[in-house]
Amino acid sequence: MKPLALFGGTFDPVHLGHLSVAWEAAELLDAEVRLMPANVPPHKPAPLATADQRVAMLHAALQKQDRLTVDTRELRREGPSYTYDTLRELRAEQGARPLVLLLGADAFAGLPTWHRWRELFDVAHLGVLSRPGVEVELPHTLWAEIDTRRTDDVSSLRASPAGYVIELAVTPLEISATRIRELLAAGRDPRYLLPCGLFEDPALLEPYRRGKAG
Repeated sequence: MKPLALFGGTFDPVHLGHLSVAWEAAELLDAEVRLMPANVPPHKPAPLATADQRVAMLHAALQKQDRLTVDTRELRREGPSYTYDTLRELRAEQGARPLVLLLGADAFAGLPTWHRWRELFDVAHLGVLSRPGVEVELPHTLWAEIDTRRTDDVSSLRASPAGYVIELAVTPLEISATRIRELLAAGRDPRYLLPCGLFEDPALLEPYRRGKAG
Protein backbone atom coordinates (compact mmCIF):
# COMPACT_ATOMS: atom_id res chain seq x y z
CA MET A 1 0.00 0.00 0.00
CA LYS A 2 1.43 3.41 -0.95
CA PRO A 3 2.37 5.34 2.22
CA LEU A 4 0.88 8.69 3.15
CA ALA A 5 3.54 11.10 4.40
CA LEU A 6 2.87 14.29 6.37
CA PHE A 7 5.10 17.35 6.25
CA GLY A 8 4.06 20.03 8.70
CA GLY A 9 5.11 23.62 9.29
CA THR A 10 3.89 27.17 9.40
CA PHE A 11 4.70 27.74 5.69
CA ASP A 12 4.91 31.47 6.36
CA PRO A 13 5.51 31.61 3.41
CA VAL A 14 5.98 28.25 1.70
CA HIS A 15 9.29 28.35 -0.20
CA LEU A 16 11.38 26.18 -2.50
CA GLY A 17 13.27 24.66 0.43
CA HIS A 18 10.02 23.17 1.75
CA LEU A 19 8.95 21.88 -1.65
CA SER A 20 12.28 20.36 -2.68
CA VAL A 21 12.65 18.17 0.42
CA ALA A 22 8.98 17.18 0.34
CA TRP A 23 9.31 16.14 -3.30
CA GLU A 24 12.49 14.14 -2.66
CA ALA A 25 10.83 12.37 0.27
CA ALA A 26 7.85 11.54 -1.95
CA GLU A 27 10.21 9.94 -4.48
CA LEU A 28 12.31 8.06 -1.92
CA LEU A 29 9.22 6.60 -0.23
CA ASP A 30 7.03 6.42 -3.36
CA ALA A 31 4.44 8.16 -1.21
CA GLU A 32 1.72 10.74 -1.38
CA VAL A 33 2.94 13.73 0.64
CA ARG A 34 0.57 16.18 2.27
CA LEU A 35 1.83 19.58 3.36
CA MET A 36 0.03 20.38 6.60
CA PRO A 37 0.06 24.01 7.76
CA ALA A 38 -0.05 24.41 11.54
CA ASN A 39 -2.65 26.56 13.28
CA VAL A 40 -0.96 27.46 16.56
CA PRO A 41 2.51 25.87 16.41
CA PRO A 42 3.53 24.86 19.97
CA HIS A 43 7.25 25.51 19.39
CA LYS A 44 7.18 28.66 17.21
CA PRO A 45 5.83 32.23 17.20
CA ALA A 46 2.44 32.77 15.55
CA PRO A 47 2.62 33.09 11.74
CA LEU A 48 2.51 36.56 10.17
CA ALA A 49 0.06 35.51 7.43
CA THR A 50 -3.41 34.26 8.32
CA ALA A 51 -4.44 30.64 7.90
CA ASP A 52 -6.42 31.43 4.73
CA GLN A 53 -3.50 33.36 3.25
CA ARG A 54 -1.05 30.51 3.91
CA VAL A 55 -3.42 27.97 2.37
CA ALA A 56 -3.82 30.17 -0.71
CA MET A 57 -0.02 30.32 -1.08
CA LEU A 58 0.27 26.55 -0.75
CA HIS A 59 -2.36 25.94 -3.42
CA ALA A 60 -0.61 28.40 -5.74
CA ALA A 61 2.74 26.71 -5.09
CA LEU A 62 1.48 23.20 -5.81
CA GLN A 63 -0.14 23.81 -9.19
CA LYS A 64 0.40 21.42 -12.11
CA GLN A 65 1.51 18.38 -10.12
CA ASP A 66 -0.32 15.81 -8.00
CA ARG A 67 2.30 14.22 -5.76
CA LEU A 68 2.26 16.99 -3.14
CA THR A 69 -1.11 18.10 -1.78
CA VAL A 70 -2.43 20.27 1.07
CA ASP A 71 -4.18 19.08 4.22
CA THR A 72 -5.78 21.85 6.29
CA ARG A 73 -7.11 19.83 9.24
CA GLU A 74 -4.85 21.49 11.80
CA LEU A 75 -6.16 24.90 10.80
CA ARG A 76 -9.70 23.77 11.64
CA ARG A 77 -8.74 22.64 15.15
CA GLU A 78 -8.90 24.95 18.15
CA GLY A 79 -5.76 25.41 20.25
CA PRO A 80 -2.20 24.20 19.64
CA SER A 81 -1.49 21.89 16.70
CA TYR A 82 -0.22 18.77 18.46
CA THR A 83 1.18 16.27 15.99
CA TYR A 84 0.00 13.27 18.00
CA ASP A 85 -3.63 14.42 17.76
CA THR A 86 -3.30 14.89 14.01
CA LEU A 87 -1.75 11.47 13.45
CA ARG A 88 -4.31 9.73 15.63
CA GLU A 89 -7.09 11.35 13.57
CA LEU A 90 -5.42 10.30 10.32
CA ARG A 91 -4.92 6.76 11.59
CA ALA A 92 -8.66 6.51 12.25
CA GLU A 93 -9.33 7.68 8.69
CA GLN A 94 -6.66 5.67 6.86
CA GLY A 95 -6.97 2.32 8.59
CA ALA A 96 -3.83 0.19 8.13
CA ARG A 97 -2.27 2.45 5.49
CA PRO A 98 1.36 3.30 6.38
CA LEU A 99 1.67 6.85 7.72
CA VAL A 100 5.03 8.62 7.73
CA LEU A 101 5.71 11.80 9.69
CA LEU A 102 8.48 13.75 7.92
CA LEU A 103 10.80 15.70 10.21
CA GLY A 104 14.00 17.62 9.71
CA ALA A 105 16.96 16.18 11.63
CA ASP A 106 17.03 19.10 14.08
CA ALA A 107 13.32 18.77 14.83
CA PHE A 108 13.77 15.03 15.27
CA ALA A 109 16.54 15.62 17.83
CA GLY A 110 14.05 17.72 19.82
CA LEU A 111 11.34 15.06 19.71
CA PRO A 112 11.45 14.30 23.48
CA THR A 113 10.05 17.81 24.12
CA TRP A 114 6.93 17.07 22.06
CA HIS A 115 3.47 16.30 23.41
CA ARG A 116 3.05 12.50 23.90
CA TRP A 117 6.13 11.90 21.77
CA ARG A 118 6.59 8.22 22.55
CA GLU A 119 3.05 7.52 21.37
CA LEU A 120 3.86 8.93 17.92
CA PHE A 121 5.44 5.56 17.07
CA ASP A 122 2.10 3.85 17.74
CA VAL A 123 0.39 5.79 14.95
CA ALA A 124 3.11 6.51 12.36
CA HIS A 125 6.57 5.85 11.04
CA LEU A 126 9.07 8.71 11.26
CA GLY A 127 11.03 9.82 8.20
CA VAL A 128 14.03 11.92 9.22
CA LEU A 129 15.12 14.32 6.48
CA SER A 130 18.90 14.36 6.79
CA ARG A 131 21.66 16.23 5.03
CA PRO A 132 24.27 13.93 3.49
CA GLY A 133 27.43 13.96 5.62
CA VAL A 134 25.87 15.91 8.49
CA GLU A 135 25.35 14.17 11.84
CA VAL A 136 22.92 15.54 14.42
CA GLU A 137 23.46 14.61 18.06
CA LEU A 138 20.43 12.86 19.55
CA PRO A 139 19.56 12.82 23.26
CA HIS A 140 19.96 9.50 25.08
CA THR A 141 16.21 9.18 25.71
CA LEU A 142 15.54 9.35 21.99
CA TRP A 143 18.28 6.86 21.11
CA ALA A 144 16.85 4.43 23.64
CA GLU A 145 13.40 4.74 22.08
CA ILE A 146 14.44 4.32 18.44
CA ASP A 147 17.21 1.72 18.85
CA THR A 148 15.03 -1.20 17.70
CA ARG A 149 12.92 0.88 15.32
CA ARG A 150 15.59 2.06 12.86
CA THR A 151 15.52 0.74 9.30
CA ASP A 152 16.96 1.66 5.92
CA ASP A 153 14.50 -0.55 4.03
CA VAL A 154 11.53 1.34 2.58
CA SER A 155 9.67 -1.93 2.14
CA SER A 156 9.53 -2.25 5.94
CA LEU A 157 7.47 0.94 6.06
CA ARG A 158 5.16 -0.24 3.32
CA ALA A 159 4.50 -3.52 5.13
CA SER A 160 3.54 -1.96 8.48
CA PRO A 161 1.24 0.92 9.46
CA ALA A 162 3.61 2.50 12.03
CA GLY A 163 6.61 2.11 14.30
CA TYR A 164 9.77 2.46 12.19
CA VAL A 165 12.30 5.28 11.87
CA ILE A 166 14.00 5.75 8.50
CA GLU A 167 16.61 8.30 7.50
CA LEU A 168 15.98 10.00 4.17
CA ALA A 169 18.99 11.74 2.63
CA VAL A 170 17.66 14.82 0.85
CA THR A 171 19.21 17.88 -0.77
CA PRO A 172 18.48 20.84 1.52
CA LEU A 173 18.15 24.30 0.02
CA GLU A 174 19.40 26.87 2.51
CA ILE A 175 16.36 29.13 2.29
CA SER A 176 15.01 31.02 5.29
CA ALA A 177 11.36 32.07 5.59
CA THR A 178 12.52 34.82 7.99
CA ARG A 179 14.88 36.19 5.34
CA ILE A 180 12.15 36.04 2.71
CA ARG A 181 9.83 38.04 4.97
CA GLU A 182 12.59 40.60 5.51
CA LEU A 183 13.13 40.97 1.76
CA LEU A 184 9.43 41.41 1.09
CA ALA A 185 9.04 43.92 3.93
CA ALA A 186 11.90 45.91 2.39
CA GLY A 187 10.09 45.98 -0.94
CA ARG A 188 12.45 43.52 -2.60
CA ASP A 189 11.57 40.61 -4.87
CA PRO A 190 12.75 37.18 -3.57
CA ARG A 191 12.39 35.47 -6.92
CA TYR A 192 13.99 31.99 -7.18
CA LEU A 193 13.48 31.54 -3.42
CA LEU A 194 9.73 31.10 -3.75
CA PRO A 195 7.69 28.94 -6.15
CA CYS A 196 6.78 30.88 -9.26
CA GLY A 197 3.05 30.43 -8.58
CA LEU A 198 3.33 32.87 -5.68
CA PHE A 199 4.28 35.69 -8.07
CA GLU A 200 1.30 35.20 -10.37
CA ASP A 201 -1.08 37.02 -8.00
CA PRO A 202 0.43 40.03 -6.18
CA ALA A 203 -2.11 39.63 -3.37
CA LEU A 204 -0.53 36.35 -2.24
CA LEU A 205 2.60 38.01 -0.86
CA GLU A 206 0.90 41.19 0.32
CA PRO A 207 0.84 40.14 4.02
CA TYR A 208 4.63 40.37 4.11
CA ARG A 209 4.91 43.57 2.13
CA ARG A 210 2.60 45.36 4.55
CA GLY A 211 3.75 43.68 7.75
CA LYS A 212 6.94 43.67 9.71
CA ALA A 213 9.43 40.92 9.07
CA GLY A 214 9.63 38.45 11.96
